[in-house]
Amino acid sequence: MKKIFVLLVLGILALTIYHKEVPLLTSVANLIKGKETISSVLSKIEPAVSQRLKQPLAKAGFTNYPKKLFLVAIKEAQTLEVYGQQGSEIKLIKIYPFTAFSGQLGPKLKEGDRQIPEGIYKIQYLNPNSSYHLSLKLNYPNQFDISKTVFSDKKKMGGDIFIHGKAVTIGCIPIGDLAIEEVFVLAQNAMAEEIPIIIAPRDFRKEKPYPKIDEIDWEVELYEQIEESLDQFSISE
Repeated sequence: MKKIFVLLVLGILALTIYHKEVPLLTSVANLIKGKETISSVLSKIEPAVSQRLKQPLAKAGFTNYPKKLFLVAIKEAQTLEVYGQQGSEIKLIKIYPFTAFSGQLGPKLKEGDRQIPEGIYKIQYLNPNSSYHLSLKLNYPNQFDISKTVFSDKKKMGGDIFIHGKAVTIGCIPIGDLAIEEVFVLAQNAMAEEIPIIIAPRDFRKEKPYPKIDEIDWEVELYEQIEESLDQFSISE
């Protein structure tokens, strides 16, 4: 029996090295108590979340959770904007402040640089067993990132970029536990379609100058794409 337990712990450790967002102690705890599923998490948080989102959704003109969702993160303002689509209209639902920040303006270029990526991404999946309460996985690096990297091995670009709870980060977007519960529920109801997320260094809808990034010579190309994508989202209420 002891040998089986040791083997299980070693297996979890191997998975932890592969996926840094779920550390060893959390994985052991999940093993003991049983892993959460998206359904089990929703059964716990959705009643309270629906009450908290009732007014913001109604104010934006939604009678239910939107089936099409968009996310916009502004690094300089440290905010995450959540939009839903109703017919042909895209409406702002809520703005969440970051609860921590790492790095500086400019895209993520390599593993360990503590940078939050910049670009146009999408949500790959929802993680109900995050070390940071709950999380949403981004598809960094995307094809644009890969086309600009100096590395032949894309693993050296880093990865495991999430929107998550708590108030700590080394390159992810933390928004606190209550906020991630709301975004988790909204995203789950919109996962049948792609959920895009734009991550911008600053709000180009308000400020035109692009940041100058000394390490690269392609920031204008990146920021023109981001600015064009931001145009469809109005933060006026």
